[in-house]
Amino acid sequence: MLRHYTSEQMNETINLLLNHRSIRDYTTQQVEPEVLAQIVTCAQMAPSSSHVQAYTIIQITDKTLREEIKTVSGGQRWVTTAPVLFMFCADLNRPRKYFDGVDDELMGNTEFLLMAVADAALAAQKALIAAQSLDLGGVIVGGIRNDTAKIRELLKLPKLVFPLFAMCLGYPADTPDLKPRLPQPVILRQNSYDDIKEAEMISAYDEEMRQYYAERESNVRDDCWSKRCGDLLTSKRRDDVDAVLKAAGFLQQK
Repeated sequence: MLRHYTSEQMNETINLLLNHRSIRDYTTQQVEPEVLAQIVTCAQMAPSSSHVQAYTIIQITDKTLREEIKTVSGGQRWVTTAPVLFMFCADLNRPRKYFDGVDDELMGNTEFLLMAVADAALAAQKALIAAQSLDLGGVIVGGIRNDTAKIRELLKLPKLVFPLFAMCLGYPADTPDLKPRLPQPVILRQNSYDDIKEAEMISAYDEEMRQYYAERESNVRDDCWSKRCGDLLTSKRRDDVDAVLKAAGFLQQK
């Protein structure tokens, strides 16, 4: 269970972080260009390994393109209804083109793919927090990886650029229930991977999630965390991602 903090222990930023919700329904209010610019500027201030900034954000405004991306994502309607749709991509094409002594073989190294994924994820988190601080809400769409080859084709992505996830943003039309997180001792370990008490805590968390699913206002179900996540991962193997990554120039081992 998440720890509860008193008002004296929380500042505005902490309160924002502790109240994160995925927002999938939006009002018709459009997001002003200056607000979008501020969100992207915040994303750019994310930490970046060696200052490479190995990511690119593509804003999708074309309605036909959005429909195609929606289809790839399994029909997630917010891909087309959200006022803003960003695609976050790992980008080693830019370093390949502009950095001294860098070539395709070097950029195909697994380490640099991990660096680019981390850079993109950190930038996305900064963008989402900035948006939430400006009264917007959003949701990350990993469903675009159902067919990354199609997404690369639709967005005309060059070699060494790979689509990781999309982000929908807009002004919230509802406030979903706050979803419980894993007990902190499951996530935070001391000095080693000590999982002696993990099973007991996971069991308690499963019951907490079962109660959450049963009592929430929408999409009520009889389910728990371990079963639901197991079912979701089993149904979303996306084994072709490896082949698409290699075709795009990543994961090139000597």
